[in-house]
Amino acid sequence: MNSVLLLPTVLGGSILLTAAAGWIVDLLLRRADARHPETPLWHLLRRCRSAFRIVLLAALLRGGYRQTGWAPLEEHEAAVGRILSLALIGAGAWLTVVVASAVVESAYARYATGTRDPARVRRVRTQVTLMTRVVTVVVGVLAAAAMLLTFPNFRALGTSVLASAGIIGIVAGVAAQSTLGNLFAGFQIAFGDMVRIGDTVVVAGEWGVVEDITLTFLAVRTWDERRITMPVSYFTTHPFENWSRGGLQMTGTVFLHCDHTAPVDLMRDKAHEILLNCPQWDGRGWDLAVTETTPSTIQVRVIVTAKDADDLWTVRCAVREELVAWLAAKHPGALPRILTSPAE
Repeated sequence: MNSVLLLPTVLGGSILLTAAAGWIVDLLLRRADARHPETPLWHLLRRCRSAFRIVLLAALLRGGYRQTGWAPLEEHEAAVGRILSLALIGAGAWLTVVVASAVVESAYARYATGTRDPARVRRVRTQVTLMTRVVTVVVGVLAAAAMLLTFPNFRALGTSVLASAGIIGIVAGVAAQSTLGNLFAGFQIAFGDMVRIGDTVVVAGEWGVVEDITLTFLAVRTWDERRITMPVSYFTTHPFENWSRGGLQMTGTVFLHCDHTAPVDLMRDKAHEILLNCPQWDGRGWDLAVTETTPSTIQVRVIVTAKDADDLWTVRCAVREELVAWLAAKHPGALPRILTSPAE
């Protein structure tokens, strides 16, 4: 066949075959998704359509471009073959990452659906996130190495590089000590269950929720919507508070400074009334007692409970506001006073 006709035949046939194969695979995935809606894997695998088509098209062109007999292709056969090989390796790495992510996300979704313990769900979510990123990094490194090996100069260079690999490894390890420390700290956090995505923590004097954990850094979203980014090694070398560890239920305190004549019994009844009308109070416990005294005031402590840190903050604020307002309206003499004349 004439080379002028072979080129569009090979190119067009590869494109048509790729489109047909992609359509068939997508049809099978849609049918599987319709038959098994409880399994999100088939729906997630549909995201691999583009990567699959590129892999198939690159493989078909890589195997058939020599058959065209087109003079320009024969003159640059090595360059064209290398370009197609690079495209095939890159698309294969992309397909591997997408498929692995779909499988991991599907497994996590089924686990989260069947597990009622939110702490375990957050733990698995943290581990899944880090595992997915590790797989992405490993596949990317292997793909880059495979691409470099397609160049003859790099293959020749590999022999000499292996001879000095030990020295280079020592130098690289010393130079990247902090990076490697963060990397291993990330694994320690993920599988040591120290902190998880969604945990409420107090770190460096800031209160917030862990929003993201990577192999090198951890992001905390504070109550005022700021983001604190810290190296993961900080959490393995410094103490921090994890309010979500061991359960979300929490106990908090409210402190009030009052005059010595404050009606403590009435304040105790009022605090109980405020809690009964507060929907964020979980009803587990409460208390009001005088915990300290000074020459001018007494310190009243109210203990309250809530199901999580957010509700505890709301309960504490409500008790503080309503108790102060009630004292100001009903017992103004119970508020702290500054004496400016001798007592009668």
